Amino acid sequence: MLDLQAAMLANEGVGAVSSRARRGPDGVTAASAGSGLDWFNFFVANIQTGFGPFIAVYLTTQGWTQTQIGLALSVGTLAAMASQLPAGALVDAIRSKAAVALFSILAFTASAVLLALWPTPLFVYLAEVLHGFSSCTLGPAIATMSLIIAGRQALGLRLGRNARFAAIGNGVGAALMGACGYYYSSRSVFFLTAALTIVGLVPLLPLARLYGPGRPAARHDAATARHRDPVASVLTNRALLSFAVCAMLFTLGNAAMLPLAGSFVTERAESEATLLIAAGIVLPQLVAAALSPTLGQLAEARGRRLVLFLGFSTLPIRGVLFAAFPEPGTMVLVQALDGIAGASLGIIGPLVTSDVAANSGRYNLALGFVGLMIGVGATFSTAVAGWIADAFGNSTAFMTLAAIGLAAAALVWMAMPETRPGDAGIQTISA
Repeated sequence: MLDLQAAMLANEGVGAVSSRARRGPDGVTAASAGSGLDWFNFFVANIQTGFGPFIAVYLTTQGWTQTQIGLALSVGTLAAMASQLPAGALVDAIRSKAAVALFSILAFTASAVLLALWPTPLFVYLAEVLHGFSSCTLGPAIATMSLIIAGRQALGLRLGRNARFAAIGNGVGAALMGACGYYYSSRSVFFLTAALTIVGLVPLLPLARLYGPGRPAARHDAATARHRDPVASVLTNRALLSFAVCAMLFTLGNAAMLPLAGSFVTERAESEATLLIAAGIVLPQLVAAALSPTLGQLAEARGRRLVLFLGFSTLPIRGVLFAAFPEPGTMVLVQALDGIAGASLGIIGPLVTSDVAANSGRYNLALGFVGLMIGVGATFSTAVAGWIADAFGNSTAFMTLAAIGLAAAALVWMAMPETRPGDAGIQTISA
């Protein structure tokens, strides 16, 4: 495991050891595992793009109202919210996280096909439920594989790399799906999503080889399976609770922002809406791809709270600018700020959870708890913002979301403890 970690450090640019020379008797190297995880993050993000704001555009073209769209999105987040803890416990119990990732991707395939073929309430809700549950298993599986490959000392850098490849995948996926929707139809976006899920299975091959007797995953399991801390001690950890509440409040303000803007752009831009929505996804991903490794390094050097505060602070700015400048082109440019927030939360979430629970035997359960709190925020965000937009107008909805974002950033700065190992005041769960 030390050899694998050293090679991974070299691969991340922070060590001098050549990863090509670090090959164990099982043939698994840091280079092959790390490359597999890179490309898996790329394709997973590519696939997930189809389940983002393109759903709002698609359902708008099918005659759904803002309230109906908000309800459909809330069904998915409710399913995810209900699944977070059991899914986390399930991922903890299943040894091969690569197998978990495989079945999650296949569930995405089924969800995309349902949306494409039957855009009626029953099947849309079923697709959202299926996607919600599989997302709850996929995220922890990726986080655990990252921890196995990089180790705790290099996890921030690995997560920054994950975020970079995910951002690039999101950007490429948005461009492909935007072009597909523009030249064909918004329905074709989901056929493309289903096709991409098959390609996304290929990078799992080197990751699957991590799991076996004497291999890195087996050694990691042996190191962390000495005991499991009580569930209550994990879920009541002060640092974990503080982060989860901050993330919930941020998501309450953020989850509805792009779907609301997407529906507004669809009404104003009509035939060009799909391309504009694609641009609204691509620009933040370019920002995230550029900044993610730097944010990972900053989290290791200066602490988790600073990175999270910087990311959260972009939400109130976006909300105010959306309300003040409702032109479709301007809204697309403003949406680029979301790349900073998305990269920050994507890196800090697994990192803080690792800080406090990596040795507890409940790492994925803790990730599930954080996901549950985020799901609570997302559930109310889309439903409430849709209702406010229908009743009082888009500007009022955007300003409401901005106020919530400001509260989230303030809470991070005032109440969230620093969890970086070695900093004073950190409360960890011991092995």
